Amino acid sequence: MTQDIPVPEPGYLRGLNAPQRDAVLTTEGPVLVLAGAGTGKTAALTARLAHLVATRRAWPSEILAVTFTNKAAREMRERVGRLLGEAVEGMPWLGTFHAVAARMLRRHAELVGLTPSFTILDTDDQLRLLKQLLSAADIDEKRWPARQLAGLIDRWKNRGMTPADIDAGEGELFANGRGGELYQQYQDRLRAVNACDFGDLLLHMLVILRTHRDVLADYQQRFRYVMVDEYQDTNSAQYLWLRLLAQERKNICCVGDDDQSIYSWRGAEVANILRFDRDFPGAVVIKLEQNYRSTPHILAAASGLIAHNGGRLGKTLWTEEG
Repeated sequence: MTQDIPVPEPGYLRGLNAPQRDAVLTTEGPVLVLAGAGTGKTAALTARLAHLVATRRAWPSEILAVTFTNKAAREMRERVGRLLGEAVEGMPWLGTFHAVAARMLRRHAELVGLTPSFTILDTDDQLRLLKQLLSAADIDEKRWPARQLAGLIDRWKNRGMTPADIDAGEGELFANGRGGELYQQYQDRLRAVNACDFGDLLLHMLVILRTHRDVLADYQQRFRYVMVDEYQDTNSAQYLWLRLLAQERKNICCVGDDDQSIYSWRGAEVANILRFDRDFPGAVVIKLEQNYRSTPHILAAASGLIAHNGGRLGKTLWTEEG
């Protein structure tokens, strides 16, 4: 009589609580992980990535995993390497939104009038160019500062708006109706010098994915799984880009906290997390509520404040700490 030998549990599952395990093992279909502060979302997210690779559900190059900071991307890569006991090679699509979008854009630059060797302008270069445009248009830069125009263009790009999308109302926001015209001139000048700014990295890719269905289909087939950290901080352009890429397979896992959106000043829309199940019907919602960082008194005070926020999905943080 043969005896079944128990299969050892994968190392990446050890120490995870039940909801964290659900976040790791619910691999198919859309998943929204609502993770409060201190609930171990990074551990769950990296374990999920390790699980997809370890179980051969996807090759590392078939996973799109985006974060907001280089530090977060580096930490995720290092943690996955430790969990799998090996260096994680061949993960070209793990990085910040801007890094991943830049990698994509260099592959398709000609489709938006650039070459693959385009340069990315920093803020100083951007302001210098805008000042030249204002001077050429005989606009008083003291009354209508270049920095103000830069902020306006940045907000438009964060909303996924090209110059063609700027109506009279939007254009009125600068130099008595000349905002849209200056935005177009700015984009034309960038193309002339084979350059783009940070906002263009996602905006250009949005335009390409919307107008070149073959490119969109290639990426939709390439990415078997899509993972997003800090989803509550995505702006409209990032949200639209992700939705396009994930619509075919719908294996998208977004981790976020509707109580922690801190980037509204740069276009972040917490509404993105609130409408996830509308964008992806049948989405599984997993709540990480056990806090490993704070005391009950701190959590009670925080919960009292958060309760006044009407635009939230709802979760209750708790802890075993004394």
